[in-house]
Amino acid sequence: MGLTACSKSNSSSNISRGTGWKLDKDNSFKDQETAPGLIFIEGGTFTKGKVQDDVMRDWNNTPTQQNVMSFYMDETEVTNKMYLEYIKYLKKVYPPEKPEFSGIYESALPDTMVWRGRLSYNEDLVVNYFRHPAYGEFPVVGVNWFQASSYAKWRTDRVNELILEREGFLSDDAKEAPLNGEANVFSTETYLRRPELTYGGQIDSLQGKNQKDSISVFASVSDGIILPGYRLPTETEWEYAAQAQSGDREYNNYKGRKKYPWDGEYTRDKDKRGVGDQLANFKNSKGDYGGIAGWSDDGGAITVQTKFHPPNSFGLYGMGGNVAEWVADVYRPIIEDSLSDFNYFRGNVFTKPLRGPDGKIAIATDEAEFQILPNGKKYAKTLPGEIKKTAIDKDDTFLRTNFTKSDNRSYRDGDLASSRQFGQNIGEDEKQKKMYNAPENAVKINDQGELVKEYDTSDYRSTLISDEVRVYKGGSWKDRAYWLDPAQRRFLPQYLATDFIGFRCAMSRVGSNTKSQNKTPKNKRTK
Repeated sequence: MGLTACSKSNSSSNISRGTGWKLDKDNSFKDQETAPGLIFIEGGTFTKGKVQDDVMRDWNNTPTQQNVMSFYMDETEVTNKMYLEYIKYLKKVYPPEKPEFSGIYESALPDTMVWRGRLSYNEDLVVNYFRHPAYGEFPVVGVNWFQASSYAKWRTDRVNELILEREGFLSDDAKEAPLNGEANVFSTETYLRRPELTYGGQIDSLQGKNQKDSISVFASVSDGIILPGYRLPTETEWEYAAQAQSGDREYNNYKGRKKYPWDGEYTRDKDKRGVGDQLANFKNSKGDYGGIAGWSDDGGAITVQTKFHPPNSFGLYGMGGNVAEWVADVYRPIIEDSLSDFNYFRGNVFTKPLRGPDGKIAIATDEAEFQILPNGKKYAKTLPGEIKKTAIDKDDTFLRTNFTKSDNRSYRDGDLASSRQFGQNIGEDEKQKKMYNAPENAVKINDQGELVKEYDTSDYRSTLISDEVRVYKGGSWKDRAYWLDPAQRRFLPQYLATDFIGFRCAMSRVGSNTKSQNKTPKNKRTK
């Protein structure tokens, strides 16, 4: 009995297995909770790349074997209703009529003019598509890559703010304080790195029930309650989730490769309940965006509700058709799988918090930091209350083997170090003929503070590919069935928006790769 009691005592989660000392807090494992709107996607190995013939003859996304860690992904594309919540929040917290907040609200607004066409009448969509409740559950469009990324960051802060309130680290009315003008906005990263500056330094007055003896108590990463950030999925994650090969698994093998996000080789439903109906919203043929009224209709002439068609095997809606979707990757036609076949992603720009003269992490105080995009639009890089960032330097990369610079978007593909001209004296004229020589349209601010937009008129431009273009995946309501293949990929400058590209968010999975034990039956040896 004594040995049993001792064993139980030593196995307690708040007793160190290394020293036997009692720990300050219970560090027992807590499984990551599923954040609002997300579906768990168990990772694994798969063949990334095209299934159908390469009719474009561009050798784009040729098949490679990749492995993806488990992650979470939005069940549907971000809807107008979801994005409108974000817009209304920004307008209330950062009133556009105040000079110090000028541009924050405007920079997040979708471009509703994307619906206009030279030979089409779509003015009702220009006015109604984003804000009318009839389109509330339709996917948001008219957002560029920067706007999609900013929405994901905002969503991260709102979800973690609610979790901290639920767990008693924030008061019940803390999340309402910025909306009432009583405090600055909560930032997850600021809370973790400089918690005393959260809510513009008013965090002490917004502490919850965990506050002890008037001493502020803050949550940390080690508490396991603060979630990783919402973000755009990588191209590899998106393609893996769209393929949803899990439904075709037999032990440790797939029984084939899928042409579409659903099972089968055709776009029409073979189930008795909906036989003949289209399984996605896409352009069937020239002038046929919705089929014949009342029969085998795909549901809409433009976009449709995000849950109009059935989900794939992972439970994700709209992974083929409706709208194409932004992903995080910078576009290149060739996948460098010889260097990385694990969580492949092109687009890493490593940064670190900026430190002020006092050596402490610097926070944006009263005004946002903007970047002027090539089309003249503003992008709010840092909002008031958020941590300022800077590129990593030589001190951070000294004697490292896994990375050597801050900006890795062009690593091993088309940059100077990987070109045949590396190390040679190249004249200015020859530089114009190099690989990935994309146009560089300029936006300058003159002495009067006005934006001056200039087109690139060079005759030496040879490609549209650059470090400023991003991949978008999946077919849309304007595309033929060819583009519904999850492996198809296209690109667009990250500052442009269209009427057929939307987005959904993803989130990394921390801890175990699976939520259940391996179900593969063990071999039984007969006697």
